[in-house]
Amino acid sequence: MPGKKNPSVKDPKLYEELRDDGASKQKAARASNAAAKKGRSAVGRKGGKSGDYDDWTVPQLKAKAKEIGLTGYSAKKKSELISALRNS
Repeated sequence: MPGKKNPSVKDPKLYEELRDDGASKQKAARASNAAAKKGRSAVGRKGGKSGDYDDWTVPQLKAKAKEIGLTGYSAKKKSELISALRNS
């Protein structure tokens, strides 16, 4: 909802940019709040430690899905698990 203010979002401009790029509401809020707290350049350097999900085994992907609280992952194929993890 463009124009509607959410008091829990600390950097509304970045939030809207991320939403326009297809990020989920939660993901956009987390990123914009982290950027507001630590600075955009610090947030940009964060991450990159897990490697590409395509290189992971199905058991590794399922463990990651469980770790982050996804549901319905046990019957998914590798490509579906990767998609679910990338979009969470």
